[in-house]
Amino acid sequence: MHTSSLPKSSVYASALPTACIVLPTYNEAQNITALLDAIFNEEQQHRKFHFRCYRLMVLVVDDSSPDGTADIVRGYQQKNPAVHLLLRTKKEGLGAAYIAGMLHALSALKPDVLFEMDADFSHNPCYLFPMLHQIDAGADMVIGSRYVIGGSIPEEWGIKRRLSSWTANRLATIILPKRIYDATGGYRAFRASLLKRIDFNALEVKGYVFQVSLLQAILNENATVQELPISFEDRKAGKSKLRMADITEFAKFIARQAMQPLLIRWGTKQSARTARRSITATKY
Repeated sequence: MHTSSLPKSSVYASALPTACIVLPTYNEAQNITALLDAIFNEEQQHRKFHFRCYRLMVLVVDDSSPDGTADIVRGYQQKNPAVHLLLRTKKEGLGAAYIAGMLHALSALKPDVLFEMDADFSHNPCYLFPMLHQIDAGADMVIGSRYVIGGSIPEEWGIKRRLSSWTANRLATIILPKRIYDATGGYRAFRASLLKRIDFNALEVKGYVFQVSLLQAILNENATVQELPISFEDRKAGKSKLRMADITEFAKFIARQAMQPLLIRWGTKQSARTARRSITATKY
């Protein structure tokens, strides 16, 4: 009689649901090792007290960082095979990196849940399993939210930083079919089955506005979206990657989406006028 050669622990692990954390990186050599340690430490701590614990994977999507981030990840893979690397040839923006990473994860790693997460410690890994609990409770998507009761932003943020974040969120609400308090936040969990229904090519974005574009597509799918309060933190090391091109793309996307219903109504009225003229011409 044939018996499996896998140890019981391996059989148990393979039966667990899986969650893949997609981490876009560019020059995050100062943060990546400590962040990976913190992520897998959360898994170990959670497993001590919960029989059914998600098995975590991390997919680092690196845009050929000149500081050697990818080399550090390759070294980490030698001790932890749950870490995967997708190396891209050039820096195209946060949205482009996320789209590449999500599509790769869905096709190659096949997790039950996917996460978006910053690689600079702005998003504390301590929220990973509370977000997974909300997925298990029925949510299709969970947003780690700075702007619901219990959430927070860094006290050291100046008025300019606070105002720009508030303004971006208010602008995003103009085009969303449902009120979301943190529409631009980048700490998110998704059911894989939900993301499989999204046409990523139709999003047509490359930068930070990807967060709003994807959220809009998900809400249009009538998905159940929950917000979990988090304390957003400033990056531990390195520099912000926000570019003027990202701000411009964001503004253009919001304007285009806000104008679309008006253009559709205008086009409908023009078609109606043309039809009435055609009918009148036929009568005479």
